[in-house]
Amino acid sequence: MAATLFKDTTYQLNNLIENIRRGEIALPDIQRPFVWPASKARDLLDSMYKGFPVGYLLFWATGAEVGARQIGDGAKDAVPRLLIVDGQQRLTSLFAVFTGTSVLRKDYTQGKLRIAFRPADSRFEVTDAAIEKDPEFIPDITEVWRSYRETTRTFLSKLKEHRNQPLSDEEVDRLEDAIDRVRDLHHYPFKAVELRTKKGSE
Repeated sequence: MAATLFKDTTYQLNNLIENIRRGEIALPDIQRPFVWPASKARDLLDSMYKGFPVGYLLFWATGAEVGARQIGDGAKDAVPRLLIVDGQQRLTSLFAVFTGTSVLRKDYTQGKLRIAFRPADSRFEVTDAAIEKDPEFIPDITEVWRSYRETTRTFLSKLKEHRNQPLSDEEVDRLEDAIDRVRDLHHYPFKAVELRTKKGSE
């Protein structure tokens, strides 16, 4: 008979993102690759930033080629090794935010998920036209992981110009610390359970 085995493991978010990028983590064919509304992705990032747990992930280790849907667009380098049983929305949303990759919406259109961050009070928001023009915000936190130094430097320069006065060393330190914490989210630990099916005899 078939005995179902499992193991508990921990993944840092950057490892999950890279495995999704390569195609080693994917969705079963029966799941629709929809991303959460941007507001839920914002709330997820806020919880992670504050250090709260955001739930287990559940994977099925296939051990063979099976029908799967890839997350995001673009070609993948690998055959899926793990299929997401629980955690699709979290991982799809985080992959979209961290990489700037377009994902499938509920209306079957492709689009990017843009989340903004205000370092002064560590506030995450869904990017809109007003936030895009507000120098108190980094309008797309994808840029923090794509080009940390340039993004931080540009933000501080625009903020100084907007306020029409120099920023104190203490405030610069506080703002940079807040941005550092966003960057460090790629080390956020996710607990995961991997299911494995092994054939045996009665």
